[in-house]
Amino acid sequence: MSTKIKSFSVVSARIVLGLIYFVFGLNFFLHFLPTPPSAGGPADSFAGALFQSGYFFPFLKGLEVIMGILLLAGVFVPLALVILMPVSINILLFHAFLTDNVVMAVVIIALQLYLAWGYRDYFKPLFLPKATANI
Repeated sequence: MSTKIKSFSVVSARIVLGLIYFVFGLNFFLHFLPTPPSAGGPADSFAGALFQSGYFFPFLKGLEVIMGILLLAGVFVPLALVILMPVSINILLFHAFLTDNVVMAVVIIALQLYLAWGYRDYFKPLFLPKATANI
């Protein structure tokens, strides 16, 4: 695969993931997309408990909007990917264990992993077994 195609695919993946997080995060505050039907059962109980905490969803969705903007702008991309990975994993686990629809969650994880691979050189220092402080 040529460098030009790789670069285009990484930029495309970054924009798609950024749009997903930006649009769905912003939808929490502005309600411009129709509300999906209730999953019922444990999914509703879990989401309801998080919602009743008062802080969780505004914090999470605000974070998604900000990280989505960073991805769309192409700035601090490795940082945005590190911050979004736990969010992406929880989206996957929520849908895998509490709902029947994992398609979007798998797409998010696939994009996240592809981008992590594309920016892998920036993550190498995170995996040093004995890091030293810069004093």
